[in-house]
Amino acid sequence: MTQGNAIGERDLIRRISEILGGVENDDCAVIDAGDRYLVATTDMLHQKTDFPGIMNPWQMGWMAVAVNLSDIAAMGAEPAGVLIAAGLPPEADLYFIDELFSGFADCAAFYGTRILGGDTDSHQELTITGTALGFVEKELVLRRRGARVGDLLCTTGVLGGAGGGLWAWQQGVESEFITSLLEPEPRLKEGRALAKSRAVTAMMDNSDGLGLSLSDLSEVSRVGFVVQEEALPIAPGLVEMVGQEKALELVMSAGGDFELVFTVKPDGLEAARRACGLTVIGEVVEEGIWMEKGGERRRIEAKGYEHRIGK
Repeated sequence: MTQGNAIGERDLIRRISEILGGVENDDCAVIDAGDRYLVATTDMLHQKTDFPGIMNPWQMGWMAVAVNLSDIAAMGAEPAGVLIAAGLPPEADLYFIDELFSGFADCAAFYGTRILGGDTDSHQELTITGTALGFVEKELVLRRRGARVGDLLCTTGVLGGAGGGLWAWQQGVESEFITSLLEPEPRLKEGRALAKSRAVTAMMDNSDGLGLSLSDLSEVSRVGFVVQEEALPIAPGLVEMVGQEKALELVMSAGGDFELVFTVKPDGLEAARRACGLTVIGEVVEEGIWMEKGGERRRIEAKGYEHRIGK
């Protein structure tokens, strides 16, 4: 790739999808397994680009499993196991390796699954590729496609905490948000309950920031969204730490929040609320992605955490 031809991760995925004959843009691949679907996802993490310098090896291991389980959650599935391929750098001593693999095992066990196996090799930079598998009933599987005009836009949990943790670390500020950044919590229980509620029409995880998540949902479902700024569940204490404007920026574009963003049929809202805690943050419209405050709308730019390839 020549200089000046850098390409964003999502544009690259579209290009590759065309080469492969069309790959659906979803959190997991969906494979027919009889009366259920097998869902499968994989994520590659690198020490320089994905692991903050403050992160210890146990947290690196936890993160590598958590990012994959979050994709399983977004499909409404139950995890069946995780495979790990780890490229270990020359400086990795036995303590580092023990802590890293303990992080893998502890995260998997915490969410009711296990490490099935994988591969280890030497590499110039710590590189971890996780592959998570899960099962979901065919009638319950949740996809990014399916949102319809008039549906309600919702999220689990609170938003912006991981971005706040990154900001605090970079600024040398002590904050509990740093734990949110280093030890993410995939919403497997919530994803499964929402699938069983049968109220959700489309869903994905929000690990790359709300702006990019809405862009992805918009593209696949061919709809738009209006987000009510006052309704956003900004992580408590974030505004006090960085101010309202910066907090909103972190919610929309920082990434690292492993919450679920989803759309719900209006008559299914109570069923969804019984499934898990949620916040209605907007609605589905015909086109565009908008932020509304005081009756006035402005377009949302699709920014978030995204790798870039090339120079």
